[in-house]
Amino acid sequence: MSRIDEKRPFVPVTIAIMTVSDTRTLATDTSGQLLVDRVAAAGHALADRAIVPDDVETIVARLRGWIADSQVDVVITTGGTGVTGRDVTPEAFERVIEKKIEGFGELFRWLSYEKIGTSTLQSRAVGGVANGTYLFAVPGSTNACRDAWDGILRWQLDSRHRPCNLVELMPRLKEHLQTPHGEIHGDRDQRPEKM
Repeated sequence: MSRIDEKRPFVPVTIAIMTVSDTRTLATDTSGQLLVDRVAAAGHALADRAIVPDDVETIVARLRGWIADSQVDVVITTGGTGVTGRDVTPEAFERVIEKKIEGFGELFRWLSYEKIGTSTLQSRAVGGVANGTYLFAVPGSTNACRDAWDGILRWQLDSRHRPCNLVELMPRLKEHLQTPHGEIHGDRDQRPEKM
């Protein structure tokens, strides 16, 4: 079972928050603000906050900018994970993520099922890693952001969490494994040359 080992040191991480919405402003972005407040309350640092429209290219550009910044450890996006035509956050993540964290979306939907039943199938929450940065996309509702942070992210982003956590893996996120066939896993941009 999950637990916090108070004997271990707390290691704060730096987190960027992106709200994906065509209508929200800083004044009306309750979901983004909830995440900002939770990040601060947990003892982490806010690297940046942005509101971007439901547009794949804009989302990708902001994600790539943040993962290129060595000061950003984690990116959390809220919004755009549904199934309508304007919901394109997972498609943007697909263009940026090098390695998926499948369990994040699975666990998020399991936690959501306890509250909203089968409606959870409409969520395309996703997690992954790109350029040594963790990326998580959660739905735009304030309740969904609360569930994602309180039920998953607050624990996995706490270096004291046992039996394991994502923070302790950060120094190893940029490792690349070369297979006997010359394939490099973990970096899409470094493919072996054709013979």
